[in-house]
Amino acid sequence: MGFRLWHANFRAIGGTGCADQVIRRWPVRGQFRRDSARPWPFPVPRLIDDFPVDGIGEDGLLDTTHAPIGPADVAGVRRLARDGRLAVAASTAPPGELARLRGAVYAVAWPLVFARITRPLERRRRHPDCVRGLEWLRPDCLDRFHDDVEAVVEHALHRASGPIGNFDGWLASRLGPATVDAHRRRRGETGALQRPRLPAWLAGELGGDPWLCDLAVQVLVWAGVPSTAGARLWPLDAWAARRAEVTGEPPPGRDTLDREVRTVLTAMRTRPKWHAEHVERPLGHKRPPVAPMPADSSAEPAPLPLVDPAEADDIRLAELADRALRAIEARLERGEAPPAAVAAVVRRVFGAGGGVLDRLPHEGATREDWLAAALADEARVDRIVAAVLAILGR
Repeated sequence: MGFRLWHANFRAIGGTGCADQVIRRWPVRGQFRRDSARPWPFPVPRLIDDFPVDGIGEDGLLDTTHAPIGPADVAGVRRLARDGRLAVAASTAPPGELARLRGAVYAVAWPLVFARITRPLERRRRHPDCVRGLEWLRPDCLDRFHDDVEAVVEHALHRASGPIGNFDGWLASRLGPATVDAHRRRRGETGALQRPRLPAWLAGELGGDPWLCDLAVQVLVWAGVPSTAGARLWPLDAWAARRAEVTGEPPPGRDTLDREVRTVLTAMRTRPKWHAEHVERPLGHKRPPVAPMPADSSAEPAPLPLVDPAEADDIRLAELADRALRAIEARLERGEAPPAAVAAVVRRVFGAGGGVLDRLPHEGATREDWLAAALADEARVDRIVAAVLAILGR
């Protein structure tokens, strides 16, 4: 067995005194056989005789080898923790050695994070696929998992300054503080409040209403969350359930919640600088939602609308109305009678030629039917003519 392979296995099973479990027919306990190591990629003499491992010491073995991240590094990190030198070693290590230390702590930390943080959280999120294992985590869940593991690794490399006999157990006890501190730190980097609380001035603006005050806190919490609620900005469904718990009333509709969210945002905007720093700025750091690919790969993906269809209709009708006013004014300048000019222009602009290309034919009530009925009613035509003349100032 090569020296490099022996060293990795030796360090994985506990270091000095355990090496006789690696190679069969061990001649003397605490010794290893020099048999087949090569001098590349590190300087190791030809192995001919036996000599005690304890005489070299683990520091000597670490100083003469450059093993890849693996069991040897994990054992070395545990030894540094036992000696109370892990934080010092991390603070003084060169970049290459620091990367090895991070990898070793990561190897110890990730099973603990998945078992004690990720899996219970995914159960509460009702993600049965994510509960199965690391390779089944969804992309967003995997990002959160890696954030938590990295937080635990950084915590260990900075806080493990005293002797730690059971490094794995100590790391398990630090999962909560490490991940909570990292979560608050990430919120603070985006401008969100690290521990959202309701300011007294905001409670006054909301009239002390219990639900609106609670909703304001939820808005501040959600502003610092990096994801969106699907294609929507606010998690209205979750807030509807919370509203039912707070008020004891049945869950409201989206219109009610939209109105209440606008009320809270209006109250927050009474202090523009505070609102821009703690609401607008963190909202700008949210990851935009990505439309999933269609299940049928041969089908063309549906376009992602930038605005609601109703809002697009309003914009289109406003453009048509502006075009119609200019055409009517031109006809009136030529001396045409107002009723005839208005009827002709309205029929031409808002009729069959005024449709858009992104709607299916016969989708909903046809505009032509409504327009024909409107222009057939003399009283309605008179009202339209009066409105047009008032707009044009005639």
